[in-house]
Amino acid sequence: MYDHSASPKQAIKEDIIVGLRIQTLRKSRGLSQAALGIAIGVSFRQIQKYENGANRVGAGRLSDIARVLGASVSTFFEEGDDAAAQEKTEVFDLLRAPGAVDLLNAFSAIEDDRLRREVLALVRSATRMMQDRGA
Repeated sequence: MYDHSASPKQAIKEDIIVGLRIQTLRKSRGLSQAALGIAIGVSFRQIQKYENGANRVGAGRLSDIARVLGASVSTFFEEGDDAAAQEKTEVFDLLRAPGAVDLLNAFSAIEDDRLRREVLALVRSATRMMQDRGA
C-alpha cells in the first residue's frame, strides 16, 4: 500500500524491503555492488543506496536488477498476508544472517549426498551445543 504522506522520492518501508532483497539476491549470486551497478548502468554507490533503502528503485531499474539477478520483479515485494508471502519473508530473513549465503553456496557445491548429510549433522550438532550452553 502506498504511503501518500511520503514524498515521491522519499523511501518508505517497502523500499527498505526491496533494498534488502536486492542485497540478499546479489550476494547469493556472488555479485559485488560494482558488478551489479555495471550490469544495470549505475554506480556501486547507487546500488548501496538502493540496498540501504535510502533511494527508491524505479520500475524500469527494478526490472533490470531482476533480470541480472535471475529473479522475477515480484520477488522483491511482500505479497499479501498468506502463508507463501510469510514464507518468502522468513527465507529472506534467514539469508540475511551473516554467512548464511556463503554457507548455503558452499553446501550446495557439495555433490556427495553422504557428505552433505554429514555436514548437516555437524551443523545441527553445533546448534544443539549452543542451545545447551544457553547461548
